[in-house]
Amino acid sequence: MAANIIAVVNQKGGVGKTTTAVNITAALRAIGKRTLLCDFDPQANATSGMGVDKNTASPNVYDVLINGAEPEKAVVSTKYGDVLPSNKALAGAGIEMIAIPDREHLLKNALERLAPNYDYIFIDCPPSLELLTVNALCAAGSLLVPVQCEYYALEGLSDLLATVRLVKRGLNPKLAMEGVLLTMFDSRTNLSLQVAEEVKRHFPGQVYATVIPRNVRLSEAPSHGMPVLDYDSLSRGAEAYRSLAEEIAAKHTVSN
Repeated sequence: MAANIIAVVNQKGGVGKTTTAVNITAALRAIGKRTLLCDFDPQANATSGMGVDKNTASPNVYDVLINGAEPEKAVVSTKYGDVLPSNKALAGAGIEMIAIPDREHLLKNALERLAPNYDYIFIDCPPSLELLTVNALCAAGSLLVPVQCEYYALEGLSDLLATVRLVKRGLNPKLAMEGVLLTMFDSRTNLSLQVAEEVKRHFPGQVYATVIPRNVRLSEAPSHGMPVLDYDSLSRGAEAYRSLAEEIAAKHTVSN
């Protein structure tokens, strides 16, 4: 059976997108799932967050899309899960893709070759809504949207949902909502609680029961090139992503 391909997407930066992509890949791997993280952000933070050197990883996802490299040869195995690495060359890929036929499906074609080897493939999307993100939405079966519990949390989500509707209508009719994830949650503040309520009102039945807390260990782990589960397995951040992994795995067990 082919993998569940899930795009982690929110065009707003700083919402915990890459943190989520890295840690959910590692947490599902830790409970025995075969996981791949496709880093589709030119900043390549997910690549380094999984302990892979973004400057030397070659071939990478850019080479697969633009230079015809074989996806299988670009995958790097780590103890936290496999990685399809990115690097800064990807920043220009949106422009280079314009001349390529069926340009919206380049990533889909690559991931379809890898999908039989995995239970889950997560795509860490760039914080924008241009051709790279459209490629990710065409490749994915569903999307996971991290929303931070701060002012303006829902700002920009309407743009994302409009893009999703366009992609569904013309390019990927099967695209579904995997779930909305509340991040940077601080139970001591009224603001976090208010934002949580507002998000649940906007996305009834689609918000994960697990919330990701504000946690210093989560912020520190990437600079050590490892997911929080390995950096500090007893931290609140690690516990939260373990809980999210169980929630996602249980949901897919039911739907299968």
